[in-house]
Amino acid sequence: MKRRLFFRFLSAATLLCGLPLGLPAGAEPLQFALIAKRVDHPFFIQAGEGCAEAAQAQSDTCLLLGASELEHFRLQNQALEQALNMDLDGIALSVTHSKWLADHALQRAGKTPLITFEADLKPAERHLRRGYVGLDNLAFGQQLGVLAKRFRPQGGKLCVLNGSARETNYQERLQGIRQQLRGSQTQTKIRAADRLRGENGWSEPNRCPLYRAENPEKAVLQLAALLNTSEVDVIISTGSWPIYQADVFRQQLGPLLAELDKKGARPAIIIATNEPDAAQRALLDDGLVQAYLSLEGREIGRQSYRMLKRLAQGEPVPEKIFVDSHIYLPKASTDIPSEP
Repeated sequence: MKRRLFFRFLSAATLLCGLPLGLPAGAEPLQFALIAKRVDHPFFIQAGEGCAEAAQAQSDTCLLLGASELEHFRLQNQALEQALNMDLDGIALSVTHSKWLADHALQRAGKTPLITFEADLKPAERHLRRGYVGLDNLAFGQQLGVLAKRFRPQGGKLCVLNGSARETNYQERLQGIRQQLRGSQTQTKIRAADRLRGENGWSEPNRCPLYRAENPEKAVLQLAALLNTSEVDVIISTGSWPIYQADVFRQQLGPLLAELDKKGARPAIIIATNEPDAAQRALLDDGLVQAYLSLEGREIGRQSYRMLKRLAQGEPVPEKIFVDSHIYLPKASTDIPSEP
């Protein structure tokens, strides 16, 4: 029988999401997994919940697998190898290190349908997956750029807080921000890695972008150091790391922002995040953050399940499914910027 007692393989870092309920007579439930960068990250928790909810509605199961506390491609490779031993009907992978995974665990993927979500494989390795579900990360970055222009129409000094330089989603978001702020200039002569140097009034200090912010404590410390030592007009975080713990953000950065406000040197802070909770919304309404742009983790999880289900049933799927984002501004604001 194909369905084994695979639960014994699950590590303590694994979150089991959804159980088959109300199976039709004679039907066998399908079992899928999302391989996260880390299972205790709010985005991946929400994606796992979305996948589990969609799977349960069809009497299937969706698991969230991966390491906790630390994001590392070697740990993700181990989780992927574990999943490939489970005889699953499909796997969705959020990619940490495209080349490494392609040279290791993905060599064993074989007939298991594989898609990516949230972060894709790089072009050279994309033949290993059947599709991608998530943000159009370039367009998402452009939306972040639109928000930056809303708060500083004349331009200014920008610093981007970014994830790993190895991960395609963060690099594409950074590229989109720069494209949007450069405006209608011809892009063919400008490399994606080139920082802004005065185009349309926008520039980036030499110390920026700031990388490796996956740890929330490190992200807050990076922002504190930036606010203490540099004069910037806009800070954009391409992930939700600084506001994992809204109370820590408020305690450590609130006094700094108040002092800068008195000097007329307070930057606008824009953060990409999953659906904000009450404490995170309070940061927005209290003026500690100026805007959020949502990552829509639950919908990405739902759409990942649906693509995997179609693949398991032998049905065709599109190469990419993009999920829309939403802008969150303070309650008092009604000025929603237009899409790029």
